[in-house]
Amino acid sequence: MACQERNNKILLSLVRQPGNDLCADCGTPGPDWASYTLGIFVCLNCSGIHRNLPAVSRVKSIRLDFWEDSLVEFMQERGNVVAKAIFEKHVPVFYYRPHQKDCVVLKDQWIRAKYERREFTGENIYFQRVYSSDLFDSTLWKKGRDNKQYLKRIFLLSKKDFTLRYFIKEDSKVPKAVVSMKDLNAVFQPEKIGHAHGLQISYREDENTRNLFVYHEDGQVIVSFFNSIRATRLAYLLKKHPNLQDVDLIPQITTRCLTEGYMEKTGPTQREPFKKRWFMLCSMNRKLLYFKSPLDATDLGAVFIGTENHGYSVSESSRRSTRGGRWCWGITLEIPGRCFVFMCETQQEQREWMEAFRKVISQPMTPEDYSNEANLRRGK
Repeated sequence: MACQERNNKILLSLVRQPGNDLCADCGTPGPDWASYTLGIFVCLNCSGIHRNLPAVSRVKSIRLDFWEDSLVEFMQERGNVVAKAIFEKHVPVFYYRPHQKDCVVLKDQWIRAKYERREFTGENIYFQRVYSSDLFDSTLWKKGRDNKQYLKRIFLLSKKDFTLRYFIKEDSKVPKAVVSMKDLNAVFQPEKIGHAHGLQISYREDENTRNLFVYHEDGQVIVSFFNSIRATRLAYLLKKHPNLQDVDLIPQITTRCLTEGYMEKTGPTQREPFKKRWFMLCSMNRKLLYFKSPLDATDLGAVFIGTENHGYSVSESSRRSTRGGRWCWGITLEIPGRCFVFMCETQQEQREWMEAFRKVISQPMTPEDYSNEANLRRGK
């Protein structure tokens, strides 16, 4: 007969050990659930995903549920470190490993890939071949450039020329667009797009940033497409920087912006009326982009943000908007030759934007940053 109190103490001791103290799937600290069929400790959110995979994973609370002696012994033998060596043995370097704050579809497909499809154990090389192929195609729903309607489009990734093409019809000979991997970025945006599998693809088009908003009803399809983009991006970066290692390039494959949301913005003389705009700040390219609305296809403008040594600074502003604006939590951004004034709706949003601006300003500039700064200022 199992002693519940004794077994719960053993489990609580196990979950404090290095490796077990973080969720096996998303890295959340202090997991308090466990899959007793896989021998791993997971967080509450990931345990919900495991419940959808009863054929391969069954979960219990390590604090509240009854544990039999045999199950506790298995947890002692396995644990997160041992399980990782089995289920993550051959994860491609470009494959995105979700974190605590990532969206559900990324976590869901990561868990399914590891334990249900066993993509990374070495047993099934099919998926490795798919990701490493020179061409990858997928049919996705894409938002129209000038309307809200989503239409089916065929997307084709190519490692031969490092491009993403998309076509209006399956038998189309000429692509609607050819996108270079040079400045392409992809990030899941389910809340913004209004679909649990919503993916935003951004790239440079002439002097502007162009956004594509796509989704697929099948989570496996959209996550496979996302990881194929990452594989193609990594191949491009390796060719561009042959002397760099994978570990140096992985952070550059795809990146989330530091923060995004609405602020009010006035014009260059600061006498123009304030207008509400959607802003995105990215640390990778040091740009603040602004749009009329979150789902705009093209930005209205961009501001490069350098370092303090080069004349860039940010400070709080208490001035109230008297020219059509409604918000009063101000931010002043100083750049060489111009001062920007923004207004936030709440003090919390002001603090978040200030923190993000300061993070970018504190980062040293790279040679590519200097080139981007010169190009942007020349464009103005």
